[in-house]
Amino acid sequence: MKSGFVSKLALGAACAFGVLTLSAQAQDVLRFGHVYEASTPYHAAAVRAAEQLEKATDGRYKMEVFPASQLGKETALNEALSLGTVDVIFTGVAFLGQSYGPISISDYPFTMRSYDHWKAYVNSDLFAEMAEKYKEVSGNTIATMTYYGARHVTSNKPILSPSDMEGLKIRTPNAPAYQMFPKATGANPTPMAFSEVYLALQQGVVDAQENPLPTIQFKKFYEVQSNINLTGHITNSLAVVVSPVTLAKMGDDGQVLLDTLADAASVTSDEIVASEGALVDWFREEGVTVNDVDRKPFMEAVAPMLKGSDVPWDAETFERLQAIKE
Repeated sequence: MKSGFVSKLALGAACAFGVLTLSAQAQDVLRFGHVYEASTPYHAAAVRAAEQLEKATDGRYKMEVFPASQLGKETALNEALSLGTVDVIFTGVAFLGQSYGPISISDYPFTMRSYDHWKAYVNSDLFAEMAEKYKEVSGNTIATMTYYGARHVTSNKPILSPSDMEGLKIRTPNAPAYQMFPKATGANPTPMAFSEVYLALQQGVVDAQENPLPTIQFKKFYEVQSNINLTGHITNSLAVVVSPVTLAKMGDDGQVLLDTLADAASVTSDEIVASEGALVDWFREEGVTVNDVDRKPFMEAVAPMLKGSDVPWDAETFERLQAIKE
């Protein structure tokens, strides 16, 4: 009798263990890696997507988000994506351009007229064609784009015309798209790691830098620069990219992943553009001089370079982009 009872207990425990094991096996865990701090809206977008994915798949998939380069710097994340060791990443448009040059067009100065123009471009046939060509070359799928913000110049003097840029030593990312604006206006672009910028500004190693208002706030560049000049010279964005290995193993759920990433990015993009307006007042309250800038002279200075022989797109692509209505 006792022996039979023990056997039933053992059988019950084994069955329960089997159910738990099957449950654990049924939930696949995806990894979303990026280089941005956990306090940024981009991380919030990734977390939002993870929550939506788990709900939309009834718990079949969970997505863990690793911010602040926990899974590697941007180059390493792009490599890991191709290998399938990371499932989803944020990456800059310049990185997409390393695989397919024309898709980097949106990272160049004044190719985008406004946030609305950028949004229309992301939903256009032109972008869909370029995303498909990027996929053909890299194997990776662009799920969507997230608005990063309009880039503005910070400095210790007002920048109101291109002549105010002459001789200015300005930190830029190490990519041609970001160096075009300084070169066109007579400044000296100085590539430098993002993590070194605050100290370089504080010590006078560089005179200026350029970034969107949310980045200027969370990196505290306003503490070491007296002026924010609203040049809005680049309408910046991040691509949300998914590994081909991931989509292959997810089957029909792959489209669910792409949809949840797109939905989360859309909400975050609208939040970021709204925050940009509020941040102008916030910076002024902090004692920073925020200068409104007539962008037309800056656009005229850059225009010949956008149609030059060094850009990675053809004239037809540029014309199609400019023809997109907000």
